[in-house]
Amino acid sequence: MKRNRNSPPRPSHTGKPCYVVGDGTGYVSRMADDVESIQLDMADELLGHAADLLTDDDAATAPQVRFLAGRLTQSLQQIVRVAESRGSRLDALLSDRPEPREEEGKPDENLP
Repeated sequence: MKRNRNSPPRPSHTGKPCYVVGDGTGYVSRMADDVESIQLDMADELLGHAADLLTDDDAATAPQVRFLAGRLTQSLQQIVRVAESRGSRLDALLSDRPEPREEEGKPDENLP
């Protein structure tokens, strides 16, 4: 069984990163994946609210913009954590793959 580390969406109670170690199919891994998915959806919704609020120059008050900036900051911190977690899992999966042979070329060499 291949074991990898999945970083849950939140750090431990001490602020240090914590990891779910396993094959990625267990209950806690699935819960962490579900929370990540929710965080991504919430970030997308928040971007929509931000666009709506900032479209009309006269509509947003200073407290509203400060509140929005705080929520965007929190959301971005969560999304960076999700990206790092997923990137490390992808790196673990790709480390087992052989490098392409020279005659096969690299994936983006043939793109226009």
